[in-house]
Amino acid sequence: MNNDESYLGEVQDVSGTTVTISMSTKSLTGFVYIKGQGYRVGQIGSFVRIPIGFDNLFGIVSQVGASAAPASDTESFDGNRWMSIQLIGEGVRSGVFKRGLSQYPTIGDKVYLVAVTELNDIYGQPEKPYFVRLGHISNAESIPALVDINKLVTRHSAVVGTTGSGKSTTVSSMMNVLSDGQNYPSSRIAMLDLHGEYGQALKDKATIFKIASSGQVDVSEKQLFMPFWALNFEELCKVAFGEFTNEKDKNTVMERVYKSKLQSIDKYPRKGVTADTLSVDSPVPFSLHELWYELFVDTFGTYHNPKGRVGSPRENLAYELDGNGKELKGDSGLGIPPTFKSVVTDAGQDKVNHLPGALSLGKQVLLLGTKLRIPRYDFIFRPGEFSPEADGKIAADIDVLLKDWLGTENPIAILDLSGVPADTLQITIGVVLRLFYDAIFWARDLSQGGRHRPLLVVMEEAHIYLNGDSNNNMASSVVQRIVKEGRKYGLGAMIVSQRPSEIDPTILSQCGTFFALRLTNATDRAIVSSAMPDNLEGLTGMLPILRTGEAIVLGEAVKLPMRTTIESPPKNRRPDSQDPIIYDDVALEKSENPGGWGIPNEKDPRYDELVEVWRAQDPKTSRIVKKE
Repeated sequence: MNNDESYLGEVQDVSGTTVTISMSTKSLTGFVYIKGQGYRVGQIGSFVRIPIGFDNLFGIVSQVGASAAPASDTESFDGNRWMSIQLIGEGVRSGVFKRGLSQYPTIGDKVYLVAVTELNDIYGQPEKPYFVRLGHISNAESIPALVDINKLVTRHSAVVGTTGSGKSTTVSSMMNVLSDGQNYPSSRIAMLDLHGEYGQALKDKATIFKIASSGQVDVSEKQLFMPFWALNFEELCKVAFGEFTNEKDKNTVMERVYKSKLQSIDKYPRKGVTADTLSVDSPVPFSLHELWYELFVDTFGTYHNPKGRVGSPRENLAYELDGNGKELKGDSGLGIPPTFKSVVTDAGQDKVNHLPGALSLGKQVLLLGTKLRIPRYDFIFRPGEFSPEADGKIAADIDVLLKDWLGTENPIAILDLSGVPADTLQITIGVVLRLFYDAIFWARDLSQGGRHRPLLVVMEEAHIYLNGDSNNNMASSVVQRIVKEGRKYGLGAMIVSQRPSEIDPTILSQCGTFFALRLTNATDRAIVSSAMPDNLEGLTGMLPILRTGEAIVLGEAVKLPMRTTIESPPKNRRPDSQDPIIYDDVALEKSENPGGWGIPNEKDPRYDELVEVWRAQDPKTSRIVKKE
């Protein structure tokens, strides 16, 4: 290359990785020709190189004009003839580019614009399968945007962008290339889908697990279960019993849970746990319905205590009678509590007293009983084949659950959490993530462990459950462990959010790669800027003007930070997160989605269908009924 054509100026100030250059009079025209191709000079985000001996240092333009001038600016240069760049790497001339620096420029070193031909040498990679193509460089369509999946998965990543910036489509595009069966026949990805957006986009490559309170799911989907006995004691308390007013009550429940699990393994021995190694946190099946019934009796039970009573108080429980004279003993399996007689202390009558040593667990027992009767909680308390019988016997153990989630025949497992009750959403996500972590951690040396077959966990809408104090937020606490320690065991995280400012900053700081789409909120941009692994805060100024589907990708998974246009999947393979059309100027018969305010409404609107899907908490219910 003729250096005179691409010459920009000379180095005048070096401060760490920030280099300030004075621009030549030729480059001030703002437009130069290199090998017959025109280039805009001084564009934010464009690349420059500084030859030093046999090496080239490479940097990105982060600031141009008077504000880029050093504080010690002299009168020998005009005030606006300055450019600030951030050094990002180096490479032997006509050799391979590498991140990091082994040397720094000095005053007077010449600086040159990097042309497309040189960018291709930098970005272009050998045809190796650990590089995946997500799109192309925005200002050079001939240069593919390549990402190193070795760094993307285990070094963690974040996809951030305001609503409507193309965030979900970007994630969908990445999932498609990462699940390519030809290149990655053993890829393993688990997605937490809070709004049911990705089923349509990835249905050919994913197994979808969905919570359906109606008990009915699409034929292409599976029921999602979260067995209560797989939770540790603290998790179980939060889901089932709520808050305890004192430690004594909590310890009472702990002892009962431990006893139930001990009885279970005594009758049905299970690999990996014995009476000596069992703890209250061990994932051992037991009947929560039976435990609830016992606690209810011990809390609210009354008994007959006449003179000359025979037997213990528990053998003389005072049940109310129904119209047929049958005792109202309730049904533990259905969550129906017994009805006890009121206390009667008159000596002239059959005395009825509270059971001796009655528990003070009224609030907790009533809460659990209510949840046992509500269908929306069946995925936890009645988890299908994972539901224990009264003595702890189960049809399927937790290995079947993990095989469903982590060993599905498809490379992607989508956990559709759109049907999870709001009050248990955070704890449910926390439990799922903890199960992933524990399974990968303890199986790290086995064939299905993370070291032999890494797992990528994609967390959509992460700001909903990864905010706040990690001491009071289980999901945030578990993800902190994943991003800090998961790399060693083959467990990677991809954080997806439209509000990065609401995510625990410790989590974002551990993300090695960022896909930053359009962000208009200044607070969100500041968070991304502070968490960026490169010293490139100046690039965040481009975030508000990025086009839909365009992202600044930087970090460990890319050789250089790059402004990338992500290739969108076909329209019928995009997430269900597109904006509704208010007015479509396409002819009605040609429109793929006729609707909006530009067409007449139905003559007989079906609001009964609206109520049906609302009650069922399932937007597909009506369509399924019609098909049947």
